[in-house]
Amino acid sequence: AIPLSEGVMPEAHQLTELQLALLRVLWDRGEATVVEICDALRPARTLAATTVATLLSRLERRGIVTHRTAARQYVYAPAVTEADVRHSMLSELTEQLFDGDVTELVSHLLSASEMSADDLEKVKELIANHEARQEVSDDAR
Repeated sequence: AIPLSEGVMPEAHQLTELQLALLRVLWDRGEATVVEICDALRPARTLAATTVATLLSRLERRGIVTHRTAARQYVYAPAVTEADVRHSMLSELTEQLFDGDVTELVSHLLSASEMSADDLEKVKELIANHEARQEVSDDAR
C-alpha cells in the first residue's frame, strides 16, 4: 500500500456536510458573524441562528474555527485551511475504504466515473508534475 502522505498524519478533521457548508462560507469571506453565515447559506439552507451558533461553538472547541468579538457579536474565522481539511478527510477515507492504498483509490476513481479525455489528460499532467517534483526532491538529498 502506498501511503497518502509520507511522514506526519494530519490532524483529523472529519466534518459533516453542514459543518463543511459553514466552513466554506468562512473560507470564502475570511470571517463572518452567525447572521452573515445564515444569510450566505440561504436559500439552499434555512437554519436558525442558534443552530449555526451551536455548530460554530462545537467547531471552535475542536480548534477548527476561532472567534473575536466585535460590537457585541462573535465574528468567526477558519482556523484550518480547506487544503488541510481535504487532506485529512481524504486520508481517513483512503484508510477506511481502501486500507490506506492510494493506488486502489485512484483505480476506483478512474473506473467508477465518467472521465472525459480532457480530465484524463489533466490527471496525466498532475502525475507528471508530481514525478518531476519527486525527482528534484531526490536530487537534493
